[in-house]
This record gives sequence, C-alpha cells and structure tokens, in this order.
Amino acid sequence: MDYQELRQKFITFWESRGHTLVPSSSLIPQHDASVLLTTAGMQQFKPYFTGTPSPYGPRVVSVQKCFRTADIDEVGDATHLTFFEMLGHFSFGDYFKKEALTLSWEFITDPKYLGLDPRRIYATYYNGDKPGTVADHTSKQILESLPGLTKIIARGAADNFWGPTGSEGPCGPNVEFYVDDVEIWNEVFNEFYCQVDGSLTPLPTPGVDMGGGLERILTAVTPEANSFYDTAAFMSIIEIIKRHAPGIGTAAERSIRIAADHLRGSVFLLSDHIQPSNKEQGYILRRLLRRAILHLDKLAAIAGFDEIVTAIINQYGEFYPELNSSREMILQLANLERDKFLKTIADGQKELAKVLEQAGPVVDGEQAFNLFASYGLPLDFIKEEAGRLKKSIDLPAYDRAFAQHQEVSRAGAESKFGGHGLSSGASVDEADQHIITRMHTATHLLHAALIKFLGPEVKQGGSDLTTERIRFDFTFPRGLTDAEKQQVEDWVNARIKEDLPVKREEKPVTEAKASGALAFFKEKYPDIVSVYTIYNEGTGQVVSKELCGGPHITHTGEIGQFRIVKEQSSSAGVRRIRATIE
Repeated sequence: MDYQELRQKFITFWESRGHTLVPSSSLIPQHDASVLLTTAGMQQFKPYFTGTPSPYGPRVVSVQKCFRTADIDEVGDATHLTFFEMLGHFSFGDYFKKEALTLSWEFITDPKYLGLDPRRIYATYYNGDKPGTVADHTSKQILESLPGLTKIIARGAADNFWGPTGSEGPCGPNVEFYVDDVEIWNEVFNEFYCQVDGSLTPLPTPGVDMGGGLERILTAVTPEANSFYDTAAFMSIIEIIKRHAPGIGTAAERSIRIAADHLRGSVFLLSDHIQPSNKEQGYILRRLLRRAILHLDKLAAIAGFDEIVTAIINQYGEFYPELNSSREMILQLANLERDKFLKTIADGQKELAKVLEQAGPVVDGEQAFNLFASYGLPLDFIKEEAGRLKKSIDLPAYDRAFAQHQEVSRAGAESKFGGHGLSSGASVDEADQHIITRMHTATHLLHAALIKFLGPEVKQGGSDLTTERIRFDFTFPRGLTDAEKQQVEDWVNARIKEDLPVKREEKPVTEAKASGALAFFKEKYPDIVSVYTIYNEGTGQVVSKELCGGPHITHTGEIGQFRIVKEQSSSAGVRRIRATIE
C-alpha cells in the first residue's frame, strides 16, 4: 500500500460513515496564537469542541499538514519527523467512545482497509491519576469487547490524558493503539476545557478527536519497512539523494534521512507562504533548509537539490494543490537560501576540519561555539563530525562561550556587544544566538555608516542586541534628518548586498590600534586582541575595522535587509538608533 492509497482509504471509510471531508488548514494556525505552527488535526476545529456550531456538520474527516519543531534534533532515527500528515476523524457532540473505538478497530483490522493482525496490537487507556478526573472505565470495557484485542494497559495522564494544544483548550482521556510497540492511533475524548492555569471545566457537549500519523501507519502496513524512510512516502526522495551521492555507506544513513525530512518539511512551509527569515516560522524554515543543505553538502549530493525539491512538489501536488500553484516561488526561495548558505559553510567546514585536526580527544568548547557563531554550523553537526574521529566536544565550555556573549552590560559605554534578551548562564538557544550574531555584524556596518555621513565625532556609546532589534547609542549633538537616516540605511544595505567578507585577526593591542581599528571601551584591553575587518576583496577597501570580542558572521550577505526603525535622543549629546534586520 502506498501513501496515496492509504490516505484515500481513510477518507472513504469515514465519508461512508457520515463524515464530511474538510481540507487541511495552513501550517500557520489561523485561530491559535499560542503555537507557531499547526501541530495537530484538531487545531482548526477547536471552536467546535466548545460550543460553536460546525459549518461542516457534527462529523468530520481530514488529512492535516502538521509540523512539530520539538522533533528537529531527533530526526534521522526511525520514529521522528518534523513535517507529517495527520489522519483524523472528529465528532462535535455527536457519537462518542463506543462508536469511535469500534469503527476505528474495524478500519485498523479489516482486510479491506489496513488489515493489521490484532496480535500485533495493544491498547492503552487512562487510569485516572490526574486530580479532578477518574479512570476511563468506559473505554476499558469497550476495548475488552473488540474482537482479537487481548492486551489492554492502564496508563497515567502523561500518556493517556491528551491536550490542550497550546496554552488552553479542549482536552480529555485518550485511547492509543500500538503496533509493534509504536503508537499509530490516538482517540482523544474531549470532556474538559483546560484553562491557562491548568484547571479543568467540563465541556457542555463532549467530542472525539482522533489523530494518526500517516507515515507511522504506512510503516506498520508495509511489511519490509523498518522506518518511515523505507516507505513510499520517502523512497523516491531518498533514491534521488543516493543517485547524486554514489558510493556512500550505511554511516551516511542519518544524513540522508535528515536531508529528506527537512526538505520535505521546507517545501510545505514555503507553499504556505512562509519565507526564510530570522523570526518565528521563518526561522524554523531557515534552520530546516540550512540543515538539509549542510547534510547534502556533506554527502556530496548538493547537485540534486533542485531535483529533490521538484520531486517533493510532484509527489504531493495532486492532494495539496498549493504546492503546484507555488512551484516557482518554492524553487526560487529554496535556491536563494541554498546559494547564500553554501558560501558560508564552505569556509566553515574548512575551519572545522582544521579545529578537529589540531584538537586532542576533547575539542575546545569555545572553538566549537565560534564555528557556530561565525559559520552557522549547528552543534549537532560539529558533534557528529568530531564523533567520526572518536572525539567529543567540551559542552560545558561551549555553554560558557554562549553565556559570555549573552551578558547584558550595565555600564552602557563599557558594553560593545550588549545584552541579548537571554538570561546569563541559562540554557541557550542556538537559533537565537545566530540571529544575534547577524545583528552584531550589522552594528559594525551601522557604526561605519554613521561615521561616513555624520563625521568622525561620532563615537559609540553602547549597544544592545536582541533577536528582534538592534539598539545603538552614539555621540552626536542633534537628531538626524530623514535624508541622513535614509543615507545610512541605504549604505548599510549596499554593503550587505555586496556580500563582503568579515575577517578576524588576532594582534597585539598596540598594533591593532595603530592599524586604525576603532576601540571604544574604558576597560583595559588584553595584550592580544581580536580585530574584525569588513572589506572589499576586489578593491582592498576597508569598510569597517574594529577591536571586538565577536562573534560575527563570515559575509555581510547573511545579514538580510537592514532597516532603521527609530532615531531619538538617549541623553544629552547621545542619540539612539533602533534598527532591525528582515
């Protein structure tokens, strides 16, 4: 059975039992601001579980596009995906536990549908350990009546009390069906509304919310499949990757799976008009694309990038017409991100190879951090490459390096890199750190532009960076005119468009200052300092040169579009610019 046949069998079965087919909603939730992306089939139906009349009637079937970001770092094994299709049937105050479970069992075991052997299956139900609830004895009795089901297990709320999606919403006890110890089917019986504080209120009309991952079910009904990647959902994608990377062995399996999963997810995100960016859904997409590109490049299969993206569009375009209608845009944006990132990782992988060659059994954590901050190499990729050489990363030192660049200076002018909106010493977020690294390089260009257009009396008075904005203070006696602000913004964007290299050198502090590098701090410098230079390779012209602790990206083209949001007074003789990158 292939994924198209499975999808259609599911739809036909429930339609023949009075359900209305509702198309998948967007991956951007329309009525749920508590989550970035759609994670379950019931999200578009949330209002109908709480009393709002359903325009589709009380019985609904759907195949929903879903995306779960928590699984990104686990992708590559046999059980985790980022994007997946969720099969679902729903009842809004109509049938409840008996009909839901008996019909589901029919679909799962009848040879006309899934035809799974009941001896491979066990079921779980809720044992009532959550305060304010009781054990689901009704579901237990129904399960005991299902023909061929002999293994029934009671479990606690962590496994068998589901919901809500987001911070509040419908929830209730659930029954799960497992095949060969993998959950394929989840019947949630929404009896309560969970408030933000965690308290439960009974719903006026209980409902049914069933969800089952198409890819997991397909794996269960495909005899030769040991994982999702052995099924028709992925086989054609993986065949293209392997064709462009001949001679690869089993050690490359994880990279192949990551590339296949991430490109599939990226295509669907792009089709819903999410663009690679430094914010929210756009950053998830950027991270996904860049991890896929990194692993394809590692496999020497990057030449197949276009073919893989096109194959995914062709594979799913009939059922999801938005893929075909957005084909040109998907390819254009994916290729743009690929070309931009390839410039960076070529340098990054050379530097990584050098670091690993020179390292002992344990790679210095600060060096690993600099590889991420400067080149965008994810920590898991660095760890994997180190592991191939039987080396490990000093993770506490890596975290300390992150924390060092998170500290919020309380002294204004004594701070160059500023605060990042992240608490010092806390668990750090690589995605946020990389955004801030781009922001940091943008502040160097901003500073250079202010000196160019306002004069050498401009001195930096402090900066503060978050994932959302740049705050840059500088000495100047008056406010900027609109024309001056436009000049500065245009000049910075022109340097970004030129994709200029950013070079780091270590020099004695006296030599660094003598070379013209700008220095701003009242604190004493060490004898050896880092100097970051942004320059034009063709002309040799230096655009910016500063003493700085880093980190920075390697080319200005990674920054994105620079925009001044506001310019105002900070204090007497000090102006403040707030800016962002898009």
